[in-house]
Amino acid sequence: MPAPTAHAPHAHPSPANSHAVECRGVTFRYPRTGGGIGVLDDAPALKDISLSVRVGERLGILGPNGGGKSTLVKLILGLLPCQSGDLSVFGEPPHEARRKGLIGYVPQRVESELAFPLSVRQVVAMSAERGLMPWARVDHDRRSAVENAIEVVGLASVADRAIGKLSGGQLQRAMIARALAGRPRILFLDEPTVGIDVGGQQRFAELLDSLHSRLGLTIVIVSHDIRVIAAGCDRVACLSRTLHFHDTPQGLTPKVLAEVFR
Repeated sequence: MPAPTAHAPHAHPSPANSHAVECRGVTFRYPRTGGGIGVLDDAPALKDISLSVRVGERLGILGPNGGGKSTLVKLILGLLPCQSGDLSVFGEPPHEARRKGLIGYVPQRVESELAFPLSVRQVVAMSAERGLMPWARVDHDRRSAVENAIEVVGLASVADRAIGKLSGGQLQRAMIARALAGRPRILFLDEPTVGIDVGGQQRFAELLDSLHSRLGLTIVIVSHDIRVIAAGCDRVACLSRTLHFHDTPQGLTPKVLAEVFR
């Protein structure tokens, strides 16, 4: 029997040279500790960020811890409000894009997830079943999306294994499959190689290449590790509160990196 074919992401027509994500002049401040309701920090977490992610490209967001990478991702995911500037995902407000299932997100490894007595298949199904009432029957398309996501990341042989029994690399694949089961058009990965050995990092890079070519996904990788970003991205955005660089990895000079990581 032939292997199942992976589902393509949501099929929405995209004009040539269209953007998956557009940020224009985005500034964000967190509430000031002890400052009362509506009082914001003087120092912005992000200041005047303008960048774009083209449909089908692989963008790496590189920067130090505390440099605003997670804040930017939360804004794009619609988890934080855009206070200043313009931000859209496939032409939609971020919260609408997320509600429509256009965005897939793989967070950093969360130890609490490993304690659940769930199989790989059950964890992956969480994404495909999003929005269903507890008593609703899972239809054939959603079940197929789960099996296809498991297959495309190479975990079919361990689909019934407890999630907590996986290796670090297998767990990362399971989390990617969970995001893919919702059939997003753009996939965000937050520090995806933390806790994975060198061999696992190489296999991870090969997996992303496969997902990009087979599914036509737009991929955004967020990391403080330049090796992860440079190895598999078409363009790089260097972020440390402001945007210091937004171009191909070949332009990452020592001067740029010193400015970002000082």
